[in-house]
Amino acid sequence: MLDRVHIIWDNSNIFISGQSVCDKLERKAYEFRMDFEALIDLAADGRRIEQVFCVGSVPPPTNSVWGHIEKKTGKKPETYERGAASGKEQAIDQALQTRMLRLGYDFTPAETIVLLSGDGSGFEEGTGFFADVRRLHKIGWKIEILSWRDHCKREMRIWAEANGLFVPLDDFYSSVTFLEKLRRARPLDLGKRPRLPAETVSS
Repeated sequence: MLDRVHIIWDNSNIFISGQSVCDKLERKAYEFRMDFEALIDLAADGRRIEQVFCVGSVPPPTNSVWGHIEKKTGKKPETYERGAASGKEQAIDQALQTRMLRLGYDFTPAETIVLLSGDGSGFEEGTGFFADVRRLHKIGWKIEILSWRDHCKREMRIWAEANGLFVPLDDFYSSVTFLEKLRRARPLDLGKRPRLPAETVSS
């Protein structure tokens, strides 16, 4: 039986990093868009989604995406909005991280967290997404990190490869992105997605 997954989605990090990837590959950063529905489907990988927690603002996902998530989960995603000017309000990230840590108490036995972010800032001080997913891993949670390969904190990527799963969005670039009026997203092939073993031992 497949695990349920809890998706933690830092939209600003994924979108802004994706623009940089697009600029290198297609030189069309202004037209760059994320196919959010495909992104969520890639994160879920066919498993039941228990909840989606999203922080971000650049650009905000559309109502159709929220409807797609509600159809899959039966509930509205929890959203935390950053200001459009800076996109870096730490209190918003901390609110999401607090909500994420509560999962460790609310679900027994531990399940699977899929983190859509390459933001490992604050780890050295014991704060931030990377520090908190490591805390959850210590109490048995399985951790999967989806991020752009060159825009993920190196230590976080290496840790995920050794202790959980790292899924580079680059390998699904043509399916999770499109160019406004220039290129559609291709169908998502989940057969290419790496997966954790059925039984993963925490360390």
